[in-house]
Amino acid sequence: MIDKHNVHMDEARNRCVLVGLSAYSLPREDNATETSLEELAALVETAGGEAVGMVLQNRDTPEARTFIGEGKVWEVRELVQAQGADMVVFDNELSPSQQRVLTEDIGVQVIDRAGLILDIFAQRARTREGRLQVELAQYKYLLPRLTGMWGHLVRQTASGGKSPIGTRGPGETQLETDRRHIRRKIAKLSEDLEEVRRVRAVQRDRREKNEVPVVAIVGYTNAGKSTLLNALTDADIPARNRLFDTLDTTTRTLEISDTLTVLISDTVGFIRKLPHHLVEAFKATLEELTYADLILHVIDASNPEWRDQAAVVEKLIEQLGAATTPRIDVFNKSDVYVGDIKPHGEDIVSISAKTHEGLDRLLAMIGKRLDTGFYRVTLALPYDKGGILETLYRDAKVESVEYDATIQVVAVCSEKTVGQVKDYIIDGWTQPKEFWED
Repeated sequence: MIDKHNVHMDEARNRCVLVGLSAYSLPREDNATETSLEELAALVETAGGEAVGMVLQNRDTPEARTFIGEGKVWEVRELVQAQGADMVVFDNELSPSQQRVLTEDIGVQVIDRAGLILDIFAQRARTREGRLQVELAQYKYLLPRLTGMWGHLVRQTASGGKSPIGTRGPGETQLETDRRHIRRKIAKLSEDLEEVRRVRAVQRDRREKNEVPVVAIVGYTNAGKSTLLNALTDADIPARNRLFDTLDTTTRTLEISDTLTVLISDTVGFIRKLPHHLVEAFKATLEELTYADLILHVIDASNPEWRDQAAVVEKLIEQLGAATTPRIDVFNKSDVYVGDIKPHGEDIVSISAKTHEGLDRLLAMIGKRLDTGFYRVTLALPYDKGGILETLYRDAKVESVEYDATIQVVAVCSEKTVGQVKDYIIDGWTQPKEFWED
């Protein structure tokens, strides 16, 4: 049976011409390159469009009005017409006025990388929290562009021109109304997000009381984070070869050993030139990093650009205040690694989430990092010491209780709890000898 939704999607695919500027005066990370344009093409694909042409412009400095200069604008317009394109996507961030001027000059809608990423986020967000974050980022993106939309009316009137019919007075009033409406929306969304964060903080406190360590998986978009989470926990999270496929944090339980269970979270993929307000908006999802006991930084070892991608992730981890959190660098897709020597070191592991190669070593490393000194012990409690059972229920993980000549209890206890009940332990722990007892 034909999926009507898919047919509709195919019909509605935007044909996009991609444009990037590399200027000496711009910081290196803001410049467009062939690689960043290829990544932009993949983003367009994720958004449901297709790239039908690419233009990379080199100049000393961006042109104030059109960003790329009049000659290049003409060239882009010719390419748009030749390819039957209905959209132009810039790899660099455009000012609201540049975006408006380019749309008018080229004759089709012009958006920048930030607008495209926002559109993808809007399509992908599933949970209430994810949707709130996207909406907040969209309104913050729209507010200065709204000003740009009305700016030409102000200039026209100020230069002695006559305001177009229907825009005298009410035009500016409408702008103020729109601005106020958007500011109200931003305030309301910010409040809602604070509430979401508060609820998460309560859940996190509960987890801390249970002494369950948290592991956060981070990495460049499409590095294989969801595939890794699936491989470790047998979770059924869609893992497709698409940028930004995971937007909402997925948390699963992972048993490392008999005495160590952790919560492991998959987070949104990072990407170069991620708009600043998106980093801000997504802090609620990414704040898991700040509270994580361990970060797994997943790196796509098969990508020749992996060093640059890893640097982007490092920078964002720093921005989120998680630079001091213990970390393991997980080089994924090592089954298709192209170098001679696989990356190695104390906090480095090469794996293939797809073939499960190296997962045992990764689990062992997680266990070593998060071994919290727990013991599975068997206790024999006299009946008149039943109060100790209450202590165990409160401070340990009681697995079984049998009533015989004594109360036989099997429980997973922390070192502190073991110290309190050591007189009744019959298996699983022995009192360490003092050095003079040997």
